[in-house]
Amino acid sequence: MALKPPLSDLPIKTADKGFYRGFSVDVTVASKIIISVLVVWCIFWPTQSGRVLSDLNTVILANAAGWYIWTVAFFIIVCLGLALWPTAGKMNLGMDGEKPEFSNFSWFSMMFGAGIGVGMLTWAVAEPVAHFGSNPETIQGLTTGGAADNVRMAYKWSFLHWGLGAWACYAVCGLSLAFFSYRRGLPLTIRSALTPLFGKALSGKLGHMIDIVAVVATILGVAQTLGFGVEQFVAGLTRIGIGGLVDAEGGATFVGIVVALLVIMGASTLSALSGVGKGIKWLSNINMVLSIFLLGFFILFGATWFGASAMFLGLIDYLLALPQMSFNVWQSDGVEGSQAFLLAQWQGWWPVFYWAWWIAFAPFVGLFLARISRGRSIREFVLGAMIVPSLMCFVWFAWAGGTAIDLELNGGANGVIFDAANGDKIFAMTEFMLAPIADALAWGMAFLIVVLLMTFLVTSADSAVLIVNTINAGGDEGPKARPHILFWGAALGLVVAGLLLSGGTSAIQTAMVIGALPFSIVMVLMCISLIKAIYNDGRREAAGIPAVIDTDATPAE
Repeated sequence: MALKPPLSDLPIKTADKGFYRGFSVDVTVASKIIISVLVVWCIFWPTQSGRVLSDLNTVILANAAGWYIWTVAFFIIVCLGLALWPTAGKMNLGMDGEKPEFSNFSWFSMMFGAGIGVGMLTWAVAEPVAHFGSNPETIQGLTTGGAADNVRMAYKWSFLHWGLGAWACYAVCGLSLAFFSYRRGLPLTIRSALTPLFGKALSGKLGHMIDIVAVVATILGVAQTLGFGVEQFVAGLTRIGIGGLVDAEGGATFVGIVVALLVIMGASTLSALSGVGKGIKWLSNINMVLSIFLLGFFILFGATWFGASAMFLGLIDYLLALPQMSFNVWQSDGVEGSQAFLLAQWQGWWPVFYWAWWIAFAPFVGLFLARISRGRSIREFVLGAMIVPSLMCFVWFAWAGGTAIDLELNGGANGVIFDAANGDKIFAMTEFMLAPIADALAWGMAFLIVVLLMTFLVTSADSAVLIVNTINAGGDEGPKARPHILFWGAALGLVVAGLLLSGGTSAIQTAMVIGALPFSIVMVLMCISLIKAIYNDGRREAAGIPAVIDTDATPAE
């Protein structure tokens, strides 16, 4: 069969007038109905919805744990393979010779802020502490929970969840979208990444279904991030003196949830109305500067040498164990309390949950990465969107989490940090460090963390709103109608509120794991599609057939 130019024309029907002008009515309306039904169900029938979601989650974890583990391992292999593949690595995600739109600092700031920024403030302290207490090695009796011999294991597992696997999920999605949109001239939406496999059939119902799955996964993935962020934001507001937002157990009250969501979603909606080049760019730069300041505080005044040791040894342990950790699936023997049962349970609580989270987050972060990465080579994209952010996460975990562990082991914290709620641990730690010097310093640091948390939350939320509208508009990156931005801003806030009311963050986690499953299948197909397209482009280049197309063409791949 003769090699032909690639498909560069994928018409997606959008309304040319009325309320949905510029939007795909099929995708937009279906997405709104699904999310609206979820919100109504969770708010008006919280007990029933919580129980059903929990049952579904149990079934998925029992039957799909291996799928999530092996799928993310596949994503890592694909990304690193493409970066090392000479034909692929040098390809420009745009026209030949095209230069990037954003500076490296702004590019990395937006990428990090949208991708994992919020999670750093919660989990950079909470997760090493959690694994320091319990991990597969402690379950198997190889190390002692809460003892010095378990520090390296705590970091090995923390780095697994926030390292190459997480960013490979984002990179797969972003790379696929940028490749087909900026080299083929196809719409910047999820379905375009599957054109080498399904061709123009993606203009119809199959493409609509793929984009709907992406929108739902995006809302649930971002809701997971916002759910954790809202609880931490409330904890921070309490630390700086705003009362009445937490209950006796330290959890956010209904009033606290409402106040936090009104502030966060109100600010994010205003930022979304201003677009990527203004509000989101400036917010991302601000939170990157504040992040560097806070991280510098932990490095200079926290556990400097303990953190350096955790970083160096943890990175070695992580890289050496990565193949085994990436492919190993523990099978439960069904006997509650047995070692096999506990290992499978731990894997469901941690790696499987994280892989589902990153996959659900991938349409949002991936499309956003594609939007800000035009003009970069595939090799540059993988290094910038996968390797560098992973190292940044490791630095945060080493010095923020390392400071918490060192203060408990050697600094006389006596449970002040470990006993605090996950979202409150970073506030408890900085207060323990600064209050003996001056209460004003402790208050000032808490205030800075609250501001940083808010900028991260707003960046994630407003980016998500813009991305959802881009998918709904068939990949159109142009200005979106204000009512649709306002709807998705409100819908995102209501999803978080509804799921929190129906079962706290565990309900959000459950809904997200369920929503991620269908999109994980789409992402595997995206990998296959991208490899096929790059291979064929190499053949086209050798045959003198144009592979980079910015005009309409009819032949299929």
